[in-house]
Amino acid sequence: MSEKLFKEISNYGIVPVIQINRVEDAIPLAKALIDGGLPVAEVTFRTDCAEEAIRQMANEFPEMLVGAGTVLTVEQVDLAVAAGSKFIVSPGLNPKIVKYCQSINIPIIPGTASPSDLELAIELGLDTVKFFPAEVNGGINAINAMSAPYGQLKFMPTGGVNENNLMDYLSSDKILACGGTWMVKSDLIDNKQFDTIRDLTRLAVKKMLDIKLDHVGIKNADIKNDQDIQLLKKLLMTEENVTSEETTVGEVKFISDIYNDQKGDLAFSCSNVDRAVFHLEKTGVNFDHDTAVYNNGNLKLIYIKDSVAGYAIHLLRK
Repeated sequence: MSEKLFKEISNYGIVPVIQINRVEDAIPLAKALIDGGLPVAEVTFRTDCAEEAIRQMANEFPEMLVGAGTVLTVEQVDLAVAAGSKFIVSPGLNPKIVKYCQSINIPIIPGTASPSDLELAIELGLDTVKFFPAEVNGGINAINAMSAPYGQLKFMPTGGVNENNLMDYLSSDKILACGGTWMVKSDLIDNKQFDTIRDLTRLAVKKMLDIKLDHVGIKNADIKNDQDIQLLKKLLMTEENVTSEETTVGEVKFISDIYNDQKGDLAFSCSNVDRAVFHLEKTGVNFDHDTAVYNNGNLKLIYIKDSVAGYAIHLLRK
C-alpha cells in the first residue's frame, strides 16, 4: 500500500500543504487544486475543522489523494483515517505514532532533521521521510550531505519550499516530492480566491514539468544535398555532429527513422518524463508506451500517439 501511494505522490511532485480555517472552504479549495492539476493535499491538523475538511474533500472528490498533516497523537491518526485520509504526515519522528500507523496499515511520512532521526526512521522500517523545516535546516545541500550514508531513504522537504527553489529539490533523485504552501496560502483561502489558487497551482505544475522544445528531427531522405547542412551550419554558427544514425546541427537532427513514418519529429525535453507522462495523461494526452525507453528504471523517452502537422512528438529527459 505504501509503495503505491508513495509512487503516486512522487508522480504528483508537489503536495500542497493546507491550513483550512472554515469547513465551507474545503470543497472549493479541493476543486481549485484539481482544476490546477494537483489533486493531492496535506490538510494540517492546526485548526479544529481539519477533520471535517478532510472528510468533505475525500467524500466529494474520491479521486483526490487527501492526507493529514501536523499529526501529533494516535488519536489524531484515528480521526484522520476515519475522515478519509490516505496518508499521515507528522512534523517530527514519534516512534509511537509511526508504529501505530504501521499497525493499522496507513502510510506515514514523519518529520526528520538530523542523522539520528534518519537512523531511527530506518530502524522503524521506513524508507520515506519528511525533511522539516527544509530551508531552515540547510535545504537540498543538507539533504544531499546528510543522506549519503542512507541511500535507501527518500525525502519530502517541506518548509520554505517555493516556486524559486522547487527545482533545486526535485532535480535530486533523493526527493520523493515537495510539500509547499505558496499556491495555497491561508490568506488566499480565507479570502476565497480560489481562481488564484487554481492559477498558481497550474503555474507550479508547469514550472515543475519544464517542458520545452529540445530539437527538430528531419528525415535523412529529405536532405536535398550538402547545401542543407552547410546552410544550417552558417545560420547556427556551429559544426555538424555525425553518427551512424543521425547528423546533428545545433537543434536540428537529420535522422533515418521517424516514428510512424511521419515527415519529421518534434522532441520536447522535460525535468522528469515519468512525472510528465503521469500529469499529461490526466489531461487526455495519449502516449505509446511501446516506445518507452528506460534508464536505471526511469523513463528516458516516449512518443505521443498523435502528431502535429505531420510531425511525430516525443518527450525526453533533459
